[in-house]
Amino acid sequence: MKKRIAFFDFDGTITTHDTMLEFIKFYKGKFRYGVGLAVNAFFIAAWKAGIISNQAAKEKVLSYFFKNTPAEVFQTRCDEFADAVLPHLIRAKAIQEIERLKNAGAEVVIVSASAENWLTNWCAGMELQLLATKLAVKNGVLTGKINGLNCHGQEKVNRIRATYDLSSYDEIYGYGDTKGDKPMLGLATFSFYKPFR
Repeated sequence: MKKRIAFFDFDGTITTHDTMLEFIKFYKGKFRYGVGLAVNAFFIAAWKAGIISNQAAKEKVLSYFFKNTPAEVFQTRCDEFADAVLPHLIRAKAIQEIERLKNAGAEVVIVSASAENWLTNWCAGMELQLLATKLAVKNGVLTGKINGLNCHGQEKVNRIRATYDLSSYDEIYGYGDTKGDKPMLGLATFSFYKPFR
């Protein structure tokens, strides 16, 4: 039997929306969410213009909304979000493809720039492996920074290669929807761009 592994981007590929933004809205409410995005609009625009990195922009937003939040409180809210909101953001076609791959004996891995905090429970329930961005915690509270590198672009490839011996697989599948997923799709023997739209 052929040995197979599949790597899926999460936001926009499996979901219909960016889950970090949806999580902030869930946690802080629509008004505070809107104010926060307005306050951080300069950094978001600078990132989109290529002036600052994806990670720098993300840390500005994370710091604004979550710096000094107790990690336990944050994780509880992440679990609530995973239960109450995530299921409504998932594309049915993506789930069908994941189940097809699992039935074919493939390992299925979510590789996401989103924080692992609100993805862990969903992935566990789906029996999927997870590589995602880790948030920095110090003295029991979030610092607003990312621990290491944002799991985006080339870092997705780095995480995959550090975790899996790709030479041991006969077939590698990749699924993504943005240029940040292109390096990961380059690893695949079968790659799919925006496959579930």
